[in-house]
Amino acid sequence: MTRFPLCASALALAVSACASAQPPAAPQAVEWSKDVAAASDGNNRFALDLYAQLRAQKGNLFVSPYSVHAALGMTASGARGATRDELLDALRLSKEGDAALAVGDMGRYYTAPRKDVKLSVANAIWAKQGYNWRPEFRDIQEKRFGSGLKDADFVRQPDAERARINKWVEDQTNNRIKNLLQPAHITPNTTMVLVNAIYFKGNWKTQFDKKKTRDAVFHTADDKRVDVPMMFADMKCGYARFEDVSMVELPYAGGELSMVVLLPRMPDGLPKLEEKLTHDNLKKWLADLKDRGSLEIMLPRFKMETSFDLVPAVKALGVKAAFGNADFTGMAEGDHDPITAIVHKAFVDVNEEGTEAAAATAVIRADSAFPPPFVANHPFLFLIRDAKKGTILFMGRVEKP
Repeated sequence: MTRFPLCASALALAVSACASAQPPAAPQAVEWSKDVAAASDGNNRFALDLYAQLRAQKGNLFVSPYSVHAALGMTASGARGATRDELLDALRLSKEGDAALAVGDMGRYYTAPRKDVKLSVANAIWAKQGYNWRPEFRDIQEKRFGSGLKDADFVRQPDAERARINKWVEDQTNNRIKNLLQPAHITPNTTMVLVNAIYFKGNWKTQFDKKKTRDAVFHTADDKRVDVPMMFADMKCGYARFEDVSMVELPYAGGELSMVVLLPRMPDGLPKLEEKLTHDNLKKWLADLKDRGSLEIMLPRFKMETSFDLVPAVKALGVKAAFGNADFTGMAEGDHDPITAIVHKAFVDVNEEGTEAAAATAVIRADSAFPPPFVANHPFLFLIRDAKKGTILFMGRVEKP
């Protein structure tokens, strides 16, 4: 297991798999390179693509696109053929060279600890015992993604392995992401679980005064008025205003990380703003942010937890082969086990002091070619019959042997 800090726009991923008894060596930090910059740009494009797929859901929404991008990047590093090409296209990465590995390098770039905020991401891979995982795949995961390969007895102990993975995620996210995987996610057919976890906690550079927080009216899109705890502060921050939207960039302590808030002009203007939320538009809007020496900020205090089954969204982004006729022979010889689930959970708490956020993503693969072991470990029915003619001769049930 390796844990290392990550960038501001990132929110996290963890991966786990087979074999090594020794923990992987800590990955070496890397310089910001042309390849890392391309991976960052791909992450941002993927972030807006993913958000576009999820925004149709009603209510609050919070997701870590970086975590998903990182987890799928690890998965793509072991894919081949059409499976690899579709994953790289969805991740907005070049199919030339080792673009997927640059996703791991991007995380390693942020290994330097920060004294003002806490930002960390961890990757791990759990893999089925007995698989002949390619040494080069294991080496790539350790050196480029900082993730070790862990043996997992999915056949005999699926629930125990699920609990082990969930505990690992809890540990990496300061107990903010719990029960990432449900019983249906891990079965005796599971062959690999790649997990990414990210945790962030930072105070505002200029904190909101708790004494000034008071209930204020929040206007909903359907023209309702609700009272919410509204925070107040005068702070130095970035500001921009356009025809239908205004935006602020609120810095965290240290100035490296920030929160950008985009506010449509009208209460029902969010859908129109989301339609305009493309990579090019956002880049242009952010470039227009200007520092204001003092600006009165009123921001509601809020907290939310979300969870997603991301398979439909990832399929909508063009990934097909990975869920069916998959080619993961870069992981192991003859490995065609498809992705069966992509699970994501996220948490955020925004208050007067600052922000705490965490997320985790699991990419789960399973062997679809063979049925799981038949284990009659609970009450069952049985028949004794003429196998040729079909006549049932005896019939019964066992509630307790």
